[in-house]
Amino acid sequence: MEKLFARLKELRKEKGITQAQLGKILGVSENTIAHYENGRRWPNYYMLKKLCDFYEESADYILGFKDY
Repeated sequence: MEKLFARLKELRKEKGITQAQLGKILGVSENTIAHYENGRRWPNYYMLKKLCDFYEESADYILGFKDY
């Protein structure tokens, strides 16, 4: 699941926002975003849905099952 963690960081950087900004948008702390990107914590189903909606990407892409 290393792709998941790398993808989350990559997508955030592509948007040009900080972890703190993303946390505010999603309603979680900056630390939570850092934990997702560093592999210390997994986003639950609801957070994965929020991430997919925000980044306009599929769960398969974010989870690393597809590279498109």
